[in-house]
Amino acid sequence: MKMIDGGVCAAKGFKANGTHCGIRKNRTKRDISLIVSQVPASAAAVYTTNLVKGAPLTVTKQNISNGIAQAVICNSGNANTCNANGVEVARKMCELVQRFTGIESSDVVVASTGVIGQPLDITPIESGMEQLVSGLGLNSQYAAEGIMTTDTVKKEIAVEFELGGKTCRIGGIAKGSGMIHPNMATMLVFITSDVKISSQMLQKALKSDVADTFNMISIDGDTSTNDMAVVLANGMAGNEEITCEGKDFETFMKALNTVNVYLCRMIAGDGEGATKLLECKVSGAPDKETAKIVAKSVICSSLTKAAMFGADANWGRVLCAVGYSGARVDVEKISCSFRSEAGEVCVCENGSGVEFSEELAKKILSENEIEILVDLHESNFEATAWGCDLTYDYVKINGDYRT
Repeated sequence: MKMIDGGVCAAKGFKANGTHCGIRKNRTKRDISLIVSQVPASAAAVYTTNLVKGAPLTVTKQNISNGIAQAVICNSGNANTCNANGVEVARKMCELVQRFTGIESSDVVVASTGVIGQPLDITPIESGMEQLVSGLGLNSQYAAEGIMTTDTVKKEIAVEFELGGKTCRIGGIAKGSGMIHPNMATMLVFITSDVKISSQMLQKALKSDVADTFNMISIDGDTSTNDMAVVLANGMAGNEEITCEGKDFETFMKALNTVNVYLCRMIAGDGEGATKLLECKVSGAPDKETAKIVAKSVICSSLTKAAMFGADANWGRVLCAVGYSGARVDVEKISCSFRSEAGEVCVCENGSGVEFSEELAKKILSENEIEILVDLHESNFEATAWGCDLTYDYVKINGDYRT
């Protein structure tokens, strides 16, 4: 398996584009994206667990209930959530795709991201469709830019691997910077593949992997109303269709996980106002669920996040987060270390502090990517969660997000 260029256009039969249509005031910002497959594709999706859901999610669920989709349209700048006519507008977006591409509106995934509670005017979207469709090509980067809100960098990846002697590819783009918390959160993830796989197995693969990837990210503790992760697999690689578990399914799962972990790290590292990517690795847990609970608790701790911002090796905040996580652990067995490219320092063993160099710790925690290593010393289960530091800029960004 190897990483390649191309994003969502790396897989055979996929084209994409992103442009500015006028939803956002800044004309230099792309605000509408489109991804299309040459042929209908197996489709799978997971959605936010927030009871308040954006209208696009309602329409997308209906459209892919048969496990088939051929296009994705997404706007940024407006979430189309908590609007009386939200479903109507989302359906019109799908109808516009049909009008300009010929793809059935019922085979369109529709998504929106941005401000909640403001009506979404269909006029600029309609006006921009001709340009959007005419520019379809190997433009994954434009599509990635078109779904960004407070993101500071575009997020895309593609991998290549083999199934039964056939070269296969999976590519993805994502957006997410704030309002992100486990159980999906303002994140949108669009993944394409040319693997031939049934929609049932595709859904199984996505749901299983999301539990250990996108649902293990937290930026600020807020679970969004609009997030979804969608996979389209059009089968154009020519492999024998995956209809059950086995070697080919395992290979596909590994490739999907590679894409998702990469996007997770990009989302976490680009948290609103963030200066550092935090990765909490929990090992030695009595079971998988305990490992996940502890990892998420640490990554969600505002005090730990603030300490990482200040490069302060305040390990007590890590143990505090473990203690209130709700996980049943033996606190007298816990050890904790901090690691980065600058080295590693052990700060706690058997639930108690140990002597360490504050100078070295400061150097380690001043890097852009920091690992928080927690060993429960009970068994061999492990889990990883991703987040970022808590900075002054987070408050600045969200203090006037709407205005």
